[in-house]
Amino acid sequence: MIKIYREPVVTLIARPQFVEPAHLAVQWHEPGTDGERLAEFAGRLCYMSQHNPAGRSTAEYLGNILKQGHGSVFEHAVYVVLIEGVSRSLTHELVRHRAGFGYSQLSQRYVDESEAAFVMPPAMQGDAELEDAWGTQVAAAQDSYVTAVERLMERYAWVESKVHRRKMAREAARSLLPNATETKIVVSGNTRAWRTMLELRLGEGAEREIRRCAVRILETLRAEAPAFFHDFELYPADDGEQAGRVVHHKV
Repeated sequence: MIKIYREPVVTLIARPQFVEPAHLAVQWHEPGTDGERLAEFAGRLCYMSQHNPAGRSTAEYLGNILKQGHGSVFEHAVYVVLIEGVSRSLTHELVRHRAGFGYSQLSQRYVDESEAAFVMPPAMQGDAELEDAWGTQVAAAQDSYVTAVERLMERYAWVESKVHRRKMAREAARSLLPNATETKIVVSGNTRAWRTMLELRLGEGAEREIRRCAVRILETLRAEAPAFFHDFELYPADDGEQAGRVVHHKV
């Protein structure tokens, strides 16, 4: 039975740890996360205003940074997420976001995809006829992949290393797998980069699967560090999906 994903899964796996230097301690007014405080510390260092918070909380300080458009201090706070249940089609688009990001993705050369899952496009979900036809096609593609790997393993029997032989077989056989093949990817990004990516991929013009993923990323990051992402608003789009907009554009 083929496993089919209909929704992306986003998990926060790393966050900043701020180690405040004792000789430049900030007079904090209210609690904040390490990432938020790191950004505030960086901003205050520019003016050596550690002891002049002017009654502002960290959230208020960062809110003013957003209004002023001084997003460079956001680059110090890096968050890492694990994204699962997404298609290769999605990650082809995702990795186009280069500045401020790092990626590590499941390798189809080293990982056996004979039991890979697949991601059903949002546009096909809910239409029984389309879903059945799609399911038949991806199952056939996976069968073809398995057959090709077996045949190629025989063809490369002369290769002494079994590990290398498997890699050679899989790298050729993967051409039979569709873009809908499920993949997993670790993505690290600084807060400024995340904001830019989310502003673009939450828009109604974004492809529906990556927009769904962007919604999950926003929800995950906003729960972790609300001061960085509080100005994003989600709303129901005409296509039935959620979309998003941001108050402070291109910070």
